[in-house]
Amino acid sequence: MKDPLGFEKPLMELDEKIAHLQKTIGSDTKESDRKNKMEEIAKLEKKRALTQQEIFAKLTPWQITQIARYPDRPTTSNYIESIFEDFTELHGDRLYGDDKSIIGGLARLNGISVVVIGHQKGKTIKDKIVRNFGMPHPEGYRKALRLMQMAERFNKPIMTFIDTPGAYPGVGAEERGQSEAIARNLAVMSQLKSPILSIIIGEGGSGGALALSVSDKILMLQYAIYSVISPEGCAAILWNDERKAEEAASALKMTAPELLRLGIIDEIVPEPVGGAHRNPSKMTETVKEIIGKQMSELLAIPMEERLQQRYNRFRKIGAYSEG
Repeated sequence: MKDPLGFEKPLMELDEKIAHLQKTIGSDTKESDRKNKMEEIAKLEKKRALTQQEIFAKLTPWQITQIARYPDRPTTSNYIESIFEDFTELHGDRLYGDDKSIIGGLARLNGISVVVIGHQKGKTIKDKIVRNFGMPHPEGYRKALRLMQMAERFNKPIMTFIDTPGAYPGVGAEERGQSEAIARNLAVMSQLKSPILSIIIGEGGSGGALALSVSDKILMLQYAIYSVISPEGCAAILWNDERKAEEAASALKMTAPELLRLGIIDEIVPEPVGGAHRNPSKMTETVKEIIGKQMSELLAIPMEERLQQRYNRFRKIGAYSEG
């Protein structure tokens, strides 16, 4: 197992035992010894599968946060390469520059021409710096807005991938109108005539995520998170102690099952055993199948009806009753 998380230590120990036994089996090993060792390996592999099932059946919100942030999780660019055809990336906001923490352009999904947009964190250290660790500047959101308005103009559906810790909070970003850029995206997306489908693939942090997810339907990977603030940020504000991030993660109700129950998202996309990063090809296959089905359903809904449904779904969020 490559770079196991803390709670995966029991699996790593079993992997090491299995690997050790496999190394002891050679061409000169007696048949009886080979048989015994193969039986022991089979027992360990069965134990590993059961142990993994038990661990992932009772993950805490903080452990899910660790999976959502795992460096090797598939990113927007991975999904675009595996799911879409004829992707042509478009750059720049035509106002200031090109923010590489958001990528987008024209593509085809099962033969349907779409505009695809998403946060991009990067994989290597160099790429992460170039992508600003997936934290967009105002020009990133304005680029996304330009592409969405283009989609509306040419009657194309929109697909967005959400994966950001949040919008970049630097001085330069604030000077160039970070909050205005996010607010404008929210306002425009709420009324865009194009069908909009969003999927949260990793972190969905604060307004930085919401600026791409005012959609007709929001999907969410099983071990992704979606929250108004990061657990660390919440802990720092409430208790002035980032070490209480684990406690904050539980209080924020930011995991997929909680958000589905609250009506924030519409569907949970199952991940391979161990998370998307353990089997990226299977993950992309699952995502392709589900978004293809969801996009076809959205395209079948008349525009006026779809816009009303979009309005209603966000009006219902946060509803409560007085007792």
